[in-house]
Amino acid sequence: MTVPLTDSVRQQLTAAVDLLTRQLGRNLMAVHLYGSAVEGGLRPYSDLDLLVTVRAPLNDAQRAALMQALLTLSAPPGASDIKRALEVTVLVYSQLVPWRYPPVRELQFGEWLREAIGAGIYEPTQQDADIAILLTKARHASVALAGDEAARLFPPVPPRDLRQTFQDTLTLWQTTADLQGDERNILLTLARIWYSVVHGDITGKEEAADWLLPRLPADHAATLQAARQEYLGLATQDWAAAMPAVERFVHYAQAQIGARLDG
Repeated sequence: MTVPLTDSVRQQLTAAVDLLTRQLGRNLMAVHLYGSAVEGGLRPYSDLDLLVTVRAPLNDAQRAALMQALLTLSAPPGASDIKRALEVTVLVYSQLVPWRYPPVRELQFGEWLREAIGAGIYEPTQQDADIAILLTKARHASVALAGDEAARLFPPVPPRDLRQTFQDTLTLWQTTADLQGDERNILLTLARIWYSVVHGDITGKEEAADWLLPRLPADHAATLQAARQEYLGLATQDWAAAMPAVERFVHYAQAQIGARLDG
């Protein structure tokens, strides 16, 4: 499914591809737009998700220049009428093809890193199991802004590795501090994982929430519905006040999903 994009989004994407082309030159192999922009449509706080594939690792100077340049093209969610938040994941092709697990990401840019990037702090190359989900999403639905289509560029992620990624992800949220500041996205991510474990497929946040809501006890359904409404821009939630309910939902979802994965 391809969703029509506004002129401002198209202009931002064009600027992003131009920037990546200038910064990376012949090292740039492909740029793919995936996520809400091509599946279901952008919501008020949706990022523009870009998967950038390069031929060789970046050196320190390239890493710094790219992260600083991306700051100028991105804006925190809801902070600008003409710019959306960018989430840019850079992968080295030879580190993923042929496929091996756990996968490695070369670099990731996102608004949650703005303060660190402004201070000249850039994340290193690192293992990231979530790349298995990202590539599955990109192969399922993405638009090649540069280079070949994702489904031709990357092989399918083996189902066992996708399930392992889900298991690894469930362990991320153990304490209140792990949840604070990202409550809405964590709740919706758990709904997506739950849907994927049941159906063996990847779907969007809204669709996963709509599927899961009637299957939940009333108190957990209310918590997920609050996240869904905020994601759609229909309401705002005081997540600090709702934290006890958020924690109960997270622990319930972890137990239910974990039992299905173990089974």
